[in-house]
Amino acid sequence: MENQQAANEKDVKRRDFLKTGALAAGSFMIVPRHVLGKGFIAPSDKLNMAAVGCGGKADVNIRQAYNGGTDNFVALCDVDDRQSEKYRKQFPKAPYYKDYRKMLEKEAQHIDAVFVTTPDHMHFPIAMACIDLGKHVYVEKPLTKDIWEARNLTLAAKKRKVVTQMGNQGSSSAGTRQTEAIVQSGILGEVHTIEVWTDRPVWPQGVKSPKDRGESQPVPAGVDWDLWLGTAPKRDYHEAYMPFRWRGYWDFGTGALGDMGCHFIDVPFRAMKLGYPTSVECSVGSVYSDFFQQAFFDDVCPPSTSIHLKFASKTKDKEISFSWYDGGIRPQLPEGCDYKTIFGSTDGGMLFIGTKGILSAEMFGEKPRLWPEKKFENVKVAAPTRALVQGNWEGHQQQFVQACKKGYGTYTSSSFDESGPLTEIVLMGNLAVRSFLLRENKADGKGVNFPGRQKLIWDGDNMKITNFDAANQFVKRDYRTGW
Repeated sequence: MENQQAANEKDVKRRDFLKTGALAAGSFMIVPRHVLGKGFIAPSDKLNMAAVGCGGKADVNIRQAYNGGTDNFVALCDVDDRQSEKYRKQFPKAPYYKDYRKMLEKEAQHIDAVFVTTPDHMHFPIAMACIDLGKHVYVEKPLTKDIWEARNLTLAAKKRKVVTQMGNQGSSSAGTRQTEAIVQSGILGEVHTIEVWTDRPVWPQGVKSPKDRGESQPVPAGVDWDLWLGTAPKRDYHEAYMPFRWRGYWDFGTGALGDMGCHFIDVPFRAMKLGYPTSVECSVGSVYSDFFQQAFFDDVCPPSTSIHLKFASKTKDKEISFSWYDGGIRPQLPEGCDYKTIFGSTDGGMLFIGTKGILSAEMFGEKPRLWPEKKFENVKVAAPTRALVQGNWEGHQQQFVQACKKGYGTYTSSSFDESGPLTEIVLMGNLAVRSFLLRENKADGKGVNFPGRQKLIWDGDNMKITNFDAANQFVKRDYRTGW
């Protein structure tokens, strides 16, 4: 009798909630856990998410965020039906769209957070549209395609008070926190030089593009090519652009630096608490089509680069030198340290060079080691001070999900107030590369000059190169009409 009475009371509570809850929510109902009973995950405990981009890296983001069903995907969007097929089958009740604008227009009331996993050139417009609606956003790295976008997306997220995370999952790793703690402990003395490198690109760069060759192909069934182009200038479809290989094209991607810079540079950025760089210069790998005939492929990123930035140090009277290398270029290593055994990962590595010693580490700050080894063999290194993330770097997406449930102000490893400035540093390297490649005909018509091959002075507060105005065209790009 008591059990039946309890059951009746529970049913009444549920009916009353459904009435009042429906009125309060307007368009969807949230049922608390006590109504459903033990063993159920209440809808109120689930985050309702949308995915813009369903293939490639999105496969990881969606899987980790869904977490076996502890959270919901209530809408899907992809311009390519081939890429979205897996998750359209897994979430058949989630409405599917090709245009993120239509998705937000029709489904915004059901969505709490959005995962943006698209080519770089679409990160900003999609993320900004979500932020304008007050939606929490997870955006793949690099956060944006250009510096202006990174600055303004960071400001918008703060203004709208949304939870944010960039998809550089290494920022949630224990290695990042361990390396950061060692550097900040002072054991290296004053760190004055940082060197970082990657094996990327692992896709074609420094080659003539289909556009420059005048080649095109029929658009595959299920692909909306115009939507894929989005903010980028109009061009014909070719399989060389999608999926993934868009990274090497300036209209869509940010090259090797954009692909891996947010993973590698994130560690020294945090460890050294780097601000805006004060200057940048670079050199770029050359390609020759014939004897003494240099080839210039303006549509694609170069095959290799070395980029050198300067940052103000804590003492202000000195500078921190930061160098990045890609395309097979690597720095000289300290005595006793070698690429084969110390840097087992082919992805790349990093060095912190200080007045008292050197620290080496792999991607995500993994496997930190001190040099010279004899000097530090009996030294106890500092333990991480920042809280570890459950699941290490594989918990990056779930950290964001849980933060969304708790609300604005909850810590995430790569919130835009951190990842925005980091992205600006990364994209500063590309600004230098594109300036380096600028050409103008000589006055006598014989050959070309390269006016951008110089140290560029950066005014970070005002987002402006002060000594070579032509470089400022790369601070903010132009969008295609209608975008």
